[in-house]
Amino acid sequence: MMMILGMFIFKRRTLPFQTMTQESAYRWAAGSRIGTRPAQQFLGVGEENMTLQGELRPEITGGAPALAALMDIAEAGQAWPLLNGEGFLYGMFVIENINGVHADLLENGTARKINFTLKLKRVDESRSAMFGDLKQQAERIYGNVSSQVSTLAGSIV
Repeated sequence: MMMILGMFIFKRRTLPFQTMTQESAYRWAAGSRIGTRPAQQFLGVGEENMTLQGELRPEITGGAPALAALMDIAEAGQAWPLLNGEGFLYGMFVIENINGVHADLLENGTARKINFTLKLKRVDESRSAMFGDLKQQAERIYGNVSSQVSTLAGSIV
């Protein structure tokens, strides 16, 4: 498995991509000053986009049905978690664009080669916003466990 977007698994038999481009923007505001460069102020993170590109050979890899499945996911209009094959969570992404170029067509119009580009846009605020404060979660779990242990110990004595 190379990557997962929601329930769609990118692997050799579906949509194996050859390149992944990740673009992260950061916002800065400039304040004009006399006689020197403008002062810069960091405003926060900007857009984050990912582009997956690849070539499908339907005899070996996925084909038009895999692209159609991604189009169905895009048309649902929802954000989906994007994870790589190692389990790293990139964030919540929407499908912004799917482009497929069908080539080397057979007599019946079936493509023997499909070049595709998939553009994704991150829509969540941050990983910490998705999961909350992990320290608070750990403290809450510790408090629950310790109170249950105390209750259990009190009932034994």
